[in-house]
Amino acid sequence: MIHTRAIFFLMLVLSLWSGKTYGQLYISHEVGVITGPAGFFTDYGERWNVRNNLENEGFGVGLVYYANFAYKPYCNCKPTNLFFKKHFRIRAEIDYLRSKLDHFGPVARKNNEGGKQLRAMHGSTELYQGGLSLEYHFFGIKEARDFAVLFAPFIGLGVNYVHYRPDAYSDLGPLDSPKVLFNTFEDGIFLEPGNTFSIQGLAGVRYRLGRYNDLQLEARAIYYDSDRIEGLDVQGPQNKFNDFVLWLNIGYIYYLDF
Repeated sequence: MIHTRAIFFLMLVLSLWSGKTYGQLYISHEVGVITGPAGFFTDYGERWNVRNNLENEGFGVGLVYYANFAYKPYCNCKPTNLFFKKHFRIRAEIDYLRSKLDHFGPVARKNNEGGKQLRAMHGSTELYQGGLSLEYHFFGIKEARDFAVLFAPFIGLGVNYVHYRPDAYSDLGPLDSPKVLFNTFEDGIFLEPGNTFSIQGLAGVRYRLGRYNDLQLEARAIYYDSDRIEGLDVQGPQNKFNDFVLWLNIGYIYYLDF
């Protein structure tokens, strides 16, 4: 089990410490919006089946806020040469992700009772999540802002608090009726809303559009501290992983302080 609560606490302490330590040197602010397709890897279908991964694709949208310490607002100067200030941004965000889910793969294609049960079962899930990330930018933040480079790659690590709302039904009838639910999922249906934590790794690049704005392309892998975000928790040795999401998004970032 991943101790995401401890990671979340450390990130919060880091953000508060950074703000307190460097507050007298000013913080510059940026805001933005991101959106794009999200692939859900859950107990629907076979996890590594290509069609399953493509068909169970949802989408996500998020609002982001960045704080950096690389330059003073409204001043074309740099307050310090500290490495942290030059290369790191603290990022806060809230996201909404949603996907419809179906069973695909060799077992679901079989012309038997089990295959019929899987093909008849449909689900969906909604995720509301918010959290903090720490981003490392390979080029100096001020240098990128001042057009010394147009493409500015970055990587990051973060944590989220997550609220999930799963749902499921079958074309054959109620899921608790005999011969409707695939036997693997017996005692494994959990459709109540719940809360959990997640950790995420991300990598992306910013492109300098103009004086006040950037275009951002990002790929993110989110691993949840739960196997129930889609309402299924298979009770068996084949269930080796919790749910996770791969999210590819494009974003628009606006500089509030320049």
